[in-house]
Parts: sequence; C-alpha cells; structure tokens
Amino acid sequence: MTKLVLIDGNAIMHRAYHALPPLTTKEGKPINAVYGLVSILLKIIADLKPTHLVICFDRKEPTFRHIAFKDYQAHRPEMDKDLSSQFAVAKQVVSAFGIPIHERVGYEADDVLGTLARQAQKKVEQVVIVTGDRDILQLVNGKIKVYLPVRGLSEGQLMDRKKVLEQLGVKPEQIADYKALVGDPSDNYPGVKGIGPKTAEKLLRKYGNLENIYKHLDEIDERIATLLKKDKKNAFLSQKLAKIVTDVEVDFDLKKASSWQIDSQKALDLLAGFGFKTLTKRVKKVGEKIEKEKQMKLI
Repeated sequence: MTKLVLIDGNAIMHRAYHALPPLTTKEGKPINAVYGLVSILLKIIADLKPTHLVICFDRKEPTFRHIAFKDYQAHRPEMDKDLSSQFAVAKQVVSAFGIPIHERVGYEADDVLGTLARQAQKKVEQVVIVTGDRDILQLVNGKIKVYLPVRGLSEGQLMDRKKVLEQLGVKPEQIADYKALVGDPSDNYPGVKGIGPKTAEKLLRKYGNLENIYKHLDEIDERIATLLKKDKKNAFLSQKLAKIVTDVEVDFDLKKASSWQIDSQKALDLLAGFGFKTLTKRVKKVGEKIEKEKQMKLI
C-alpha cells in the first residue's frame, strides 16, 4: 500500500519540548525538542509504515488570518527561546533523513498539510496527517486520516470519520462551522456569543452547515435566532479563520517524498554529534529493519 504520512513539525516540536526534560548538546545548546521529534518519527514509521514522508512547518511571518483578524492568536504566549532555537537544527536533521520540508509565507502549516493531503489523495492509497492540533480533523475523509499523539510521545490514536463524530459530536466537514458558532479561545476568535457546544451540535445536525443555518433563521428558536443575527459577522469571520485552506501554491513532488532514508550516514553523524547515543542506535536499527522488509518484498 502506498501511504503518505504528513507531519506537522511545529505541533510535534511543541509537544516534544514540553514532554521531555531539558537536554543540551556538549556545547550547552537546548536539543530536547529535536530528540523528541526524532523519537516520534521512529514511532510513526513503526506504527504507520509510510512509503512516503513529508514534514511541514509554520513560518514566522503573519498569515492571512492575522490580516483578516488582528487579534488572531493574540493571547498565545511567545515561544520559549529554548524551543525556537531548535527549529533550524530540526530542519537540518529532517533534511538529513531525506524527508521533504514544506512551508509557505502567509499560511500556517495546517494549510500546507491540507493542500498536500488533498493533492496526494489522488496519487496514493492513503494519507495520514500526524499532529497534535485537532483543527486538522476537518480534513478527514475516506482516504485521509489523522494520527493524534494522546499520551506524551508514547501513544497515538488514528482518527477516521467515525471517531471524529464520536469525539467531537460533528462530522469532519462541519468542524469549521462548529467553531464559527462556538468560537475558539486558543486562537482567540469569537464565534457567536451565547452559543455553546450543545446548541451548535444541534443546529449542525439539523441544518448541516453555517450557511444553511442562516437561511433558516425563521425556523430556529427566537432566542437562538437573535444571537445568530446579532453576531452574524463574527460567525462568518470565525468560519474563515477556522477553515483550513487546501489550495496553497505548493510544489509537491511525490517521488521526493518516497526517497527518505532514516539511517542515512549524514543523519547518523548528526545525531551522534548531538550526543544521542541510544537514539542513534535506535535509528540505525529501524533503518536496518526497513531494508530487510524491502528485500523480503523483492524475493
């Protein structure tokens, strides 16, 4: 089976940084998030068995969401310097593995992941997105699934359409509409004041999407309809902010995505240079296992 695994580099780096104790190189530079990223990558390879791999990162520049809504993510604290300093090193390691890196000015990693997933679903049998950000669940369909780390770095959950509905109460394609109604405190956009999760789920079950809800205001309870009318502008702004873009200009090369080698000499030398003795051995062992499996398939 051809399987493309798309990894949200920022989400995984954040998770690794906060899950692991401080760790430094011989020169005293923080390196724990890089260690965690490689550890998660090994687990992804073991659990998901990808034939193709890609990692996406956020850019530092403002996105179209910041332009549309100046207070977007305004409450988020600034990234720790000990974490931000590790991204350049992480990209160096990822490149040494031969894994393509994609990022785009004006967009979040989510948008690049969404675009690649939509493109790739026509070319491979399955796409799996690895992230800790549940917003990405709106992309789940018959060919696209999401792998969410659920306990530190050691466990993950593969989310399909059924599990999304069970856990969130709405279908994947309704997530942006759901957030348009209830808002999102983590990203700091408003939604409709006074509309909570239960009401939002009820409205979406009956009317399907935000546009259809507003077409049927005359059928909706007067109190709820009044709230919806009052905050209509915020509802559609929040929908725009919540919706993942899937048409970013990205130069995606499927062949490059299949050319990764986890135990390349360049990668092993880098990891050994960081003092990752045990991790380097693990990477080498995984690489040898992959090579044996390839040889078995050729027999």
